[in-house]
Amino acid sequence: MIADIKAVAARSSKTLFEDMIGVVSLFAVLVMGLSLPALF
Repeated sequence: MIADIKAVAARSSKTLFEDMIGVVSLFAVLVMGLSLPALF
């Protein structure tokens, strides 16, 4: 199981990095959207 995870991470390291950037940006948009009503 751990060997499979390491193999997948080695094959798709660029895609994994891009997915992490996407998750962080979606989380930032969510936080901004939830805090927006507090400004008005």
